[in-house]
Amino acid sequence: MRKSDDGRARRLLGSTPLVDGHNDLPWALRSLPGADIARADGFGVDLTQPQPGLHTDLGRLRAGGVGVQFWSVYVPCRLTGDAAVAAVVQQAELVHTLAERYPEHLRVVCTAAEARAAFADGRIASMLGAEGGHCINSSLGVLRALHRLGVRYMTLTHNENVPWADSATDEPAVGGLNDFGREVVAEMNRIGMLVDLSHVAATTMRDALDTSTAPVIFSHSSCRAVTDHPRNVPDDVLARLAANGGVCMVTFVPSFVSSARAERDAELREAMVAAGVDHRDVDARQAFAGTWSGPALPPVGVEDVVAHVEHAREVAGIDHIGIGGDYDGVDALPDGLEDVSGYPALFEALLDRGWSERDCAKLAGENALRALADAEQVAAASR
Repeated sequence: MRKSDDGRARRLLGSTPLVDGHNDLPWALRSLPGADIARADGFGVDLTQPQPGLHTDLGRLRAGGVGVQFWSVYVPCRLTGDAAVAAVVQQAELVHTLAERYPEHLRVVCTAAEARAAFADGRIASMLGAEGGHCINSSLGVLRALHRLGVRYMTLTHNENVPWADSATDEPAVGGLNDFGREVVAEMNRIGMLVDLSHVAATTMRDALDTSTAPVIFSHSSCRAVTDHPRNVPDDVLARLAANGGVCMVTFVPSFVSSARAERDAELREAMVAAGVDHRDVDARQAFAGTWSGPALPPVGVEDVVAHVEHAREVAGIDHIGIGGDYDGVDALPDGLEDVSGYPALFEALLDRGWSERDCAKLAGENALRALADAEQVAAASR
């Protein structure tokens, strides 16, 4: 097998927009010590300078060849009702603020065509993805308002159920989607917002695929057949993406791509339950893990991510896979993919394994942009 050079991967990402499906930098900025959400300058962090406490800054985005970034406008499950709505609006505003502060680097876009144009102009096309359907407070009006703010996907749940959809990491309550949940999916189709099935239960995935007339995405999920974690996608769902036109954007989260890490995560969950701490609470989990004297972290590397990408290609097809790193949403990433500058290492590994440049381009971003454009066409036809 021929060993590719780093330059080949970088040339690929210079001509093809790399679409990353999920980056939690907005919440990471909000969570920095001393952060003041009333500030209008991105909390005073200069993203043109190296930020060793984060996975993301502008220099590393450029080094990683990122062409289109879906910024997660995430709301933790502990915020509910009006507080959740306020938080998601604040998060969306922050992304717009960052683009205004760094216009030579970032441009907020709302369509696939605008994303390609921004990439051609040397900007990182910035799109918004709402993480956690509880942020709409069971209101289609709020959903439509988020679309007006530029949100182009919504993850139906986060780690806990919403009244109308089951989460992958909560106890089943409605058996997938209920009638209102199907209304949410239909409205997302009508307005041109991608239905994101990361975080949802397998029953919810199947119900959404039964309901949606537009492509769905998984903004940051991997393959359950490779790593048995509830956040991953079962093969029967992956196989349905071809008919739907959807895309599974493989994530880099260690416990989702490494079976050894998934087993350790399950042990952590058991320890947290025994201590009366909710494993679904991201902040509580990170705090507990920092004090837990459990087994050492097993190593995880680029090859673990490659295994998921190749399995997803085998089951879903080359036209239905993408990338969603989840940077700044987790504590650690695989060796070689420690921050957003690491994307060329993944594509270098795939080229080494005999992937064609055309197939790499599809994985990098062509599939995601096609799914977004298809969703736009469904919305236009409905109007």
